[in-house]
Amino acid sequence: MIGPLNHVGVAVPSIEKAIETYKNLYNATDITEIGEMTDQGVKFCFVNLPNSQIELIEPLGDGSPIQSFLDKNPKGGQHHICFEVKDIHKAKIEMEEKGATVLNEPRIGAHGTPIIFIHPKDSDGVLIELMETPKH
Repeated sequence: MIGPLNHVGVAVPSIEKAIETYKNLYNATDITEIGEMTDQGVKFCFVNLPNSQIELIEPLGDGSPIQSFLDKNPKGGQHHICFEVKDIHKAKIEMEEKGATVLNEPRIGAHGTPIIFIHPKDSDGVLIELMETPKH
């Protein structure tokens, strides 16, 4: 059911500082502009890699779900892993039929395509994002 790994989400206390780390320490040169998803309470950008992406995510305030993650992990860390699926609505139904806890209704994510999250308790402690494969 799951397709390719799309990205690994990394929560960071400062997206600007994290960008500098990826540039200076890892020689990353292809990093997208910082964007905001105010409805999800995050700032984000993508470090583009030859085979995937790293999504850097910073909270947009105390009510952000990323802030609660950073409260437990002040230096930041891996927040989620994102896999592509062909049809997010079918994936949601299949996950629920298999007994997984889907944390949200499909909504538009940072790639402009529908996403859902699967509770970490269903995936050995890892928050899984499923993302409908972009049409472009």
